[in-house]
Amino acid sequence: MPKSRKTWALWLALSAVVLGLDQLSKAWVVTHFNWGDSQTVTWFFNLVRVHNEGAAFSFLSQAGGWQRWFFTALGLSAALFMLWLLRSHGQQKLFAFALSMLMGGAVGNVIDRLIHGHVIDFLDFHFDWLEPIFLGGHFPAFNLADSAITLGAACLLLDEFLRVRQGR
Repeated sequence: MPKSRKTWALWLALSAVVLGLDQLSKAWVVTHFNWGDSQTVTWFFNLVRVHNEGAAFSFLSQAGGWQRWFFTALGLSAALFMLWLLRSHGQQKLFAFALSMLMGGAVGNVIDRLIHGHVIDFLDFHFDWLEPIFLGGHFPAFNLADSAITLGAACLLLDEFLRVRQGR
């Protein structure tokens, strides 16, 4: 197998691991929690089961149902674009890592929308200093796919910052 194909396969495998861990964790939550249940883990962290019919921070969650298909199409389109980018730029490690995280997370949430009609969130962090911003100091619940998307976005920003800095 040529090196570029091996590299591409490695990034796809990483994305698949993210997707698998995301789906396994959500399946565990669905098995062990009813909607709205909460289990205290530490003074600042709970496991919960909430459903998000919108996007980040429940954006468009009350839009009447069309958002399910919009965010599904957006996630699938983004994943296809990232596949193309990975194939073209797989040798750029930080960039490809970022794309793998983004793609695994995006597809994980797309699967939720297709199967359940909503995304299953279960990680609930809360701190008193968040009280002025979020009700009860609880940051909106999220999942492993959201974490991978956030990590991927941060790595994309870092990659671009390093690229611009290197170009000076």
